[in-house]
Amino acid sequence: MSKQRTIVAPITFSGKGLHTGELVTMTVLPAEENRGIVFRRVDLKGMPEVAALAHNVCDTSRGTTIKDGKAKVSTIEHIISALWTMGVDNALIEIDAPETPIMDGSAKEYASEIMRVGTVEQGAERNYMEIQEEFLFEIPKKGVKVKITPAEEYSVDVTVDYDSQVVGVQHHRYDSSVDYAAEIAPCRTFVFLHEIEILLKLGLIKGGSVESAMVVVEKPISESTKRSICKTFGRDDIEVERGYLNHTPLRFENEIARHKLLDILGDLALLGRRIKGRVEALRPGHYANTQMAQELEKSLSKQ
Repeated sequence: MSKQRTIVAPITFSGKGLHTGELVTMTVLPAEENRGIVFRRVDLKGMPEVAALAHNVCDTSRGTTIKDGKAKVSTIEHIISALWTMGVDNALIEIDAPETPIMDGSAKEYASEIMRVGTVEQGAERNYMEIQEEFLFEIPKKGVKVKITPAEEYSVDVTVDYDSQVVGVQHHRYDSSVDYAAEIAPCRTFVFLHEIEILLKLGLIKGGSVESAMVVVEKPISESTKRSICKTFGRDDIEVERGYLNHTPLRFENEIARHKLLDILGDLALLGRRIKGRVEALRPGHYANTQMAQELEKSLSKQ
């Protein structure tokens, strides 16, 4: 499809922000061609807007945050991933809080609603970036590498390795043959148990729950730790099954790799152009993903 597209009708989502814990209502509206994907903070005076573009990224701690003046929106990667990967080039997202709703920790409901209302072709041609040379971003000490090389079509290969006996080394790939809504969108965010206390001290995951994230447990947990987890997440009891807090079964054996793929698809969409190239990502995260998007953005500005 070479023409731009937008959604046919508005779609609305409500829930809590993962990190702020604030209740939020977010409505995705059709938008005119060449508008791109833009957030509008309807709860702020003057309803300021911020475009979902790489140069507007201001924070990547446990999610991607964009800001332009007074308009700031956090944890945008899941809704952007769903819209962009499912063919939506233009959308106006009205939101009444500083963070998108976490839903069930995946992009499943976002993708489902996009499919329900459908998309419509617009008059303008799509904007592409054809990769002509290799782009590479690395953090050697952390084993992080995101590389983009020339290719006729867009594909993304993700490999995750956290030195975890539970998670192991996982891999997944996206290309045009993959059914994003069925194979990528349902994959939930995750956290290691030992990170939870740290994140809470940092004022994060206030809206988190065992229903909206996979919690990886590397070691047997004591009764006191178990009680603390139950208190944190408002549960009466909780068990560990196959190295994960037992709330719902894994949706895929490599669900963590698939979720990291979901994330990078959203973060690289912040280029604002569709990429013709092959992406290979080892231990990717929001910082590496958005740094790569910014490098590509800079390259475009020089053309």
